[in-house]
Amino acid sequence: MQALYRSFDTQAQVDAEYNPSLALAPGDSPGAHFAAQAEAARANIPCSLNVPYGPTRAETLDIFPAVQANAPVFVFIHGGYWRSLSSKDFSGVALGLQRRGITTVVVDYALCPFVTIDEITRQVRAATAWVLRNIAQYGGDPARVSVGGHSAGGHLTAMCLQTEWARDYGLPQDPFAAAICFSGLFDLTPLRYSYLQPMIQLDDGVIRRNSPAFAVRPCATPLWITWGSAESHEFARQSFTYHAAWRAAGNTALLEAQPGANHFSVIHGLENPHSAVCNWLAKTLQSAP
Repeated sequence: MQALYRSFDTQAQVDAEYNPSLALAPGDSPGAHFAAQAEAARANIPCSLNVPYGPTRAETLDIFPAVQANAPVFVFIHGGYWRSLSSKDFSGVALGLQRRGITTVVVDYALCPFVTIDEITRQVRAATAWVLRNIAQYGGDPARVSVGGHSAGGHLTAMCLQTEWARDYGLPQDPFAAAICFSGLFDLTPLRYSYLQPMIQLDDGVIRRNSPAFAVRPCATPLWITWGSAESHEFARQSFTYHAAWRAAGNTALLEAQPGANHFSVIHGLENPHSAVCNWLAKTLQSAP
């Protein structure tokens, strides 16, 4: 029997690697954690919610400004396998960053199957372009804008890094001062054989256009590729695959897991101003030219 993908013969085997909810302990509810943190952020940090960056109702972002003027900026792209969740579920990422003097922008976008992954990629690129052009109105420094995302958001971060910004947007070719991919999906091929396929509707063209591991360009942006050390082998492999492609293009990046983290807790560091993630971002953005 021919394998579906690599060593996977059945959908169940693919799902065991790519459905992180299957590995949760009984009673573990990462959604409840994120909801509580998001509510705390919106209640305690002055913010501008549902700021439009594009023409459709889905194209909005939430801005949590730092206290000081001309602050560095982190644009966060949420996960949910392109078919669930929203910016409001992840307001909590601003809790640690704002206390480090970093303005946080959380992007919302339309979801599959209402739109395709191609369209989601376009929307996220439009969102980051909007931030680069407009964040000064909210006290942010457009020369120190960073970008990062979790899971599907890690994929979309990588798609931003391969964008031809000068050609397509009239922006600097490498406009980001830093980037972090948390547990990203960089080769979409195996997801075609997973429980996700009815919602995300992958075909050869979508996979080819949206697998950043196979389209890395030379890029000067400082990058951290990370995942949780308690995640499945495939999530680790995805990060190693992308790192190898990133280096093959002549780029440099930190490749390092978050110790003890699973697929959901891997971004908890953004909620803690003293975490390794917040430390790395603050240091990298401080030293940006």
